[in-house]
Amino acid sequence: MKRYETDRIRNLAFVGHSGSGKTSLTEAMLFKTGAIKRLGRVEDGNTVSDFDKEEINRGVSVGLSVVPVEWQDSKINLIDSPGYFDFEGEVRGALRAAEAALLVMDTSSGIEVGAEKYWKYCEKIDLPRIIFANKIDKENANFVKLVADLHVEFGKKVTPLTLTLGEGPEFKGIIDIINKKAYEYNGFDRTEVEIPEIRQLEVEEVYSQLEEAVALTNDDLMEKYFNGETFTEDEFMMGITAGMLNGTIVPLIAGSATLGFGVDELMDIIVKYMPAPNDERANVGFRVEEGEARKVDVNEPLSAVVFKTIVDPFVGKISIFKVVSGKVTKDTEIYNSSKEITEKAAGLFYLRGKTQIEAQEVVAGDIGAFSKLEQTQTGDTISTKANPIKYKRIKYPQAALKFAISPQTKNDEDKIGHALQRLQEEDPTFTSERNPETRQLTISGIGNVQLQVVLDKLVNSFGVKTDIIPLRIPYRETIKGRSDVQGRHKKQSGGAGQFGDVFIRFEPIEDGFEFAEEVFGGAVPKNYFPAVEKGLQESMDKGVLAGYPVVGIKATLYDGSYHPVDSNEMAFKIAASLAFKKGVEQAQPILLEPVMKLVTTIPEDYMGDVMGDINKKRGRILGMEPQEDGTQQIIAEAPYSELFEYAIDLRSMTQGRGEFSMEFVRYEEVPSMYADKIIEAAKKED
Repeated sequence: MKRYETDRIRNLAFVGHSGSGKTSLTEAMLFKTGAIKRLGRVEDGNTVSDFDKEEINRGVSVGLSVVPVEWQDSKINLIDSPGYFDFEGEVRGALRAAEAALLVMDTSSGIEVGAEKYWKYCEKIDLPRIIFANKIDKENANFVKLVADLHVEFGKKVTPLTLTLGEGPEFKGIIDIINKKAYEYNGFDRTEVEIPEIRQLEVEEVYSQLEEAVALTNDDLMEKYFNGETFTEDEFMMGITAGMLNGTIVPLIAGSATLGFGVDELMDIIVKYMPAPNDERANVGFRVEEGEARKVDVNEPLSAVVFKTIVDPFVGKISIFKVVSGKVTKDTEIYNSSKEITEKAAGLFYLRGKTQIEAQEVVAGDIGAFSKLEQTQTGDTISTKANPIKYKRIKYPQAALKFAISPQTKNDEDKIGHALQRLQEEDPTFTSERNPETRQLTISGIGNVQLQVVLDKLVNSFGVKTDIIPLRIPYRETIKGRSDVQGRHKKQSGGAGQFGDVFIRFEPIEDGFEFAEEVFGGAVPKNYFPAVEKGLQESMDKGVLAGYPVVGIKATLYDGSYHPVDSNEMAFKIAASLAFKKGVEQAQPILLEPVMKLVTTIPEDYMGDVMGDINKKRGRILGMEPQEDGTQQIIAEAPYSELFEYAIDLRSMTQGRGEFSMEFVRYEEVPSMYADKIIEAAKKED
């Protein structure tokens, strides 16, 4: 692959609902540009961008991949991203590295949830968009209805640059609005034909709407428009690019990726109208932590950001990066300014799916890859030591679902730590930890599919087999009443014995543990007070009801006795622990459960279902707040034990349109009807 200057590079993120045809479109563009000789199919598991074992097995993308193609003396870096919402972190990474998003839509399905979701996200980050209305050849495709629905949902900024010649099985080709030319396709090849007379008025109407949209981007163009003058091709190019950048024009192109219809037209539009990385108006997804931003210019000092890591047990670690400024060569010293370390890369190349294409240098605005940067991770900034710079890290969606897992064998247990660490490097939205309290190994992610992919990768890539086990909840125990007890430990056996005797008063406090003493007359010598306190503190680790840690207790040592020979620290420590058990049992012990604050954002249509579901989960609605985008935010509190699968439930209730975050608030008493079951289960497990 030859070297391209920054202004001849286009970086485009493919986003959309799962099954809309993003991977197929990537394959079609590769085929049309001659990069591949045979068109791969998702169903056959032989596409360039879906090369991971899990993608081939499932027939869906689970990670972003970079696929460069060459067209009209330009290089288009296609960043194919997954459609499943579980892999939203991959989508955000793709969008961050792009100057525009290509929203791929299945015309026969209309506006699906994925299209809504990523349209809103692009609006939020002011990223230009192009829409490809795919699958026009499907039986129930209706392009006119799709355009009407898009205008209702997203506004008149959606501007068709093509119309269709027929639909469904009758789909023959497209009409280019700007050039007022029609093309019929035979596979990927097209032939110019006359625009049907019956369509002339329609073409003129759409052309007029496009002219008006272009005129609104520039005062000179507006004046020309009012004077009734026709725009030149360059003026259309200038106006459409400006409209894309300021968010007033979203070009819409019709076609079929599997048939090859409209693919060439789409690539023409990408090269002509999409902003280059060094366009001063273009979106730069990487913001500096401090100081001035650098221009996307090959003459600036080097700065680049790793936005994706691929970990393969056989190939090794690959770090995909975008050069923001300067250039990277094979001899460049890799200074990781995020970690303040220097590393040596084993290779510099372009990636096309999993294929490595050797590169001598990667210039500002382009995307490349390093191999075997062991310490560099996704989100890290690369620069020169002489001119360091750091870019802010992307904000990923919060992990919403947690599984507890257990390695099946000792060999699996030995390997699982390394394997999970590698998988976390690949997907920053996935986390794992060993809970010190429950002693369970847990994995967390955005959704069920993502975690199932992780478990499959553990087996297929690292040879680690695991079982999903019930997730333990970190309950607590406390007391509601007061008690006054004696703890006496006496042991006599041959030589020196053991003797400790304490009287302790227990009472509830808000949280934690508090120790006090009111001993008079030396009934218990002061040097044994620390042993009594330690005995009580150690007893707090395991409560009397179900063996959970105890909180919210004040213990006051007020009397006792000792033996001048047999008393020692250990004896008083044991006496205190005996008093603790007896004292807690007599002070109305209760079970506490963690309560979470739940912030759920949903379209208003789902309010009733979601609020009803929260109530079923023993939740309390605290308030509702309308959002700027028309959605509603529900603020609630609910027990953690009811929220294990809330991510799955919410997605089901809202068809994927709902989002939520949760955080720990406090512990509350478990209602007795639930507490009895929890205590019984804990005793059985013990």
